[in-house]
Amino acid sequence: MDPLLFTVCALLLLSGGFIIYLTVSQRGGPNKVIEELANNSRNTNETAAKLVESQSELTGRLAQISESQVAHQSKITELMQAQEKEVTKKVEERLTEMMKHFGDGMEKSRLTQQTTMGELKERLVLIDAAQKNIEELSSQVVSLQDILSNKQARGAFGEIQLADLVRSIMPPSAYSFQATIGGNKRVDCLLTLPNPPGAIAIDAKFPLESYRAVVNAKDENDRIVARKTLAGDVLKHVRDISEKYIVPGETAESALMFLPSEAVYAELHANLADVIEKSWRAKVWIVSPTTLMATLNTIRAVLKDAQMREQAHVIQREVSLMLTDVERLDSRVGKLETHFRQAEDDIRQIRVSADKLTKRGGRIEEIEVGDKKLEEQETVDSVSETGQPVIDIRTAVKT
Repeated sequence: MDPLLFTVCALLLLSGGFIIYLTVSQRGGPNKVIEELANNSRNTNETAAKLVESQSELTGRLAQISESQVAHQSKITELMQAQEKEVTKKVEERLTEMMKHFGDGMEKSRLTQQTTMGELKERLVLIDAAQKNIEELSSQVVSLQDILSNKQARGAFGEIQLADLVRSIMPPSAYSFQATIGGNKRVDCLLTLPNPPGAIAIDAKFPLESYRAVVNAKDENDRIVARKTLAGDVLKHVRDISEKYIVPGETAESALMFLPSEAVYAELHANLADVIEKSWRAKVWIVSPTTLMATLNTIRAVLKDAQMREQAHVIQREVSLMLTDVERLDSRVGKLETHFRQAEDDIRQIRVSADKLTKRGGRIEEIEVGDKKLEEQETVDSVSETGQPVIDIRTAVKT
């Protein structure tokens, strides 16, 4: 038996005994006392039965509320777990996709670098082979005068040697022969480079007569005169190249003059340093086959570096997009965390509401029990005094 119900019954019995005692002491009628005792006993039993019934009903309601709360909490937990699994899955898929994309980009860049290095090695091998071929060709030449006896032949020789060097080193998209610049001026070779520096013109020149005069001079005075003539011819070519093939806004600020003879180039650098300085001031660089190869290799490396920078920009753009996706992911995770926190607050508020309902149910039960006790007591007193049942106005109105 419930302790609360037992306590109430005990109080009712004590109250009934006290009332009996007062009645006996005041009236002294045994029959009356027995009748009142029987009535009090019946009232006590009815009140106890009603209390038991009310307690059972309250217990059932509380159990129903508890089951409903547990079911609702279980649904919320399952929903949160499902959402968490879905978000985790999407995050993992997105991260896997980004890592795969980044890895593919890095692998592609590595393969490109390996290919570039392989091509560079192949080109160096070709340069070595070409240099050996040139050396062999030089050793087989009996006399430069016999081979190049006229200016047209010398010009063709210089152009062919220039074309062979350019084709052996530069990619096809980086040069053009007999290109037209400055309206109607044709240049032997035009290197198409990105800005800066822009397109660079190369013109082949071969001052053979002047050089032969220097070589065949009989004494020092004749050699000095021949060198002045050679210097004048070379500077004339320098001025022509500077005026014709350096076009502002169309070509680079400098041009190349190709000397197909290493001997002429060595003579200029050894004994005509002022000619080299004047050519530098005119932005015309004098090159020989060997120095042209080095220059073309440098230009080719610059082109490769430009291509690598373009690839680096692509990688940087992809990394930037990936960082944007990561920031978006972080924002969404923050929103999800806010939703979880809100759900937790809602569950806590539901628990608070359930506790309030439980407390109010207990208060309602106490109020109903007190009203029933008061009504029953008033009814008993009315019947005992008049012998007729008395109708309670409040009960009639409620009915």
